[in-house]
Amino acid sequence: MKKHTLSVVLSTVLLSLLVLQQGCTNTSAEVSSITDSNAKVEKIADGLKFTEGPVWYPQGFLLFSDIPANTIYKWTTDSKLSVFRRPAGNTNGNTLDREGRLISAQHNRQLTRTEKNGKITVLAERYQGKRLNSPNDVVVKSDGSIYFTDPPFGIKKEQEELGFYGIYRWQPDGKLTLLNKEMVRPNGLALSPDEKKLYVADSNKLHIRVFDVQADGTLTNSKVFAELPGPKDKGVPDGMKVDTKGNIYCSGSGGIWIFSPTGKLLDKIAVPKAATNLAWGGKNYKTLYITAREAVYRINLNIAGIQPGKGN
Repeated sequence: MKKHTLSVVLSTVLLSLLVLQQGCTNTSAEVSSITDSNAKVEKIADGLKFTEGPVWYPQGFLLFSDIPANTIYKWTTDSKLSVFRRPAGNTNGNTLDREGRLISAQHNRQLTRTEKNGKITVLAERYQGKRLNSPNDVVVKSDGSIYFTDPPFGIKKEQEELGFYGIYRWQPDGKLTLLNKEMVRPNGLALSPDEKKLYVADSNKLHIRVFDVQADGTLTNSKVFAELPGPKDKGVPDGMKVDTKGNIYCSGSGGIWIFSPTGKLLDKIAVPKAATNLAWGGKNYKTLYITAREAVYRINLNIAGIQPGKGN
């Protein structure tokens, strides 16, 4: 009887170990499809103040913001760094619209578009007559509408006029709609490849929320998609992008956190300094550019990201 019991126990343990091993193998395969063990995080710029808002142009260069320097910089693949715009409205997040025009969320309380001739058009600066707080990050949908977050990071408490921190939708006809005002500090945001989901980071709550995007562009069914705990001085949920497989990449404590479309943590990319935002670029959009405080980094990955102007 004892031998039989021991045999059953041993069999159960061996079966459990086999299942665990298979689970780990599957996870490793899933992770290795995104990152390679020999892929390195490379610094491409340093000595800045507080970098944000990277966006890659198909012509082969990167733009990124330096918020306190009130500057947008241009970095080219020959490692040359130049001033693209100064002053720049203390720009934070940047992206491209369907015509390849630069869309910027600015701490001077404006959402702007840079026209082909260089003229800057203010798309939004007030909601119901009151000034926006501090537009932070931005994403463009295929119908031309622009989603952006509006926390108070760029202004003082006494400058606030709205009394809440919202997620907005700007439409090509100029209509500005408040979609949500329940998040504590809405920050980075990204659309799923099919545009049916909108992911929004909350830097205060250290999590990502996900919304269903309705046919009319409104948001429903808000819920926590993923938690990103860790020391805040190492980074918080902030900038976010999505790859062509629907995986979500978000800055967080220690670097970039990568989640599957179901919210499973797949991998982390360690970054030497606290990451603030990220963008896909390079010839095949498999290079991830990462802004991190006073520096900018890049790493080559296996899955392409969604191209700005063609996705989010």
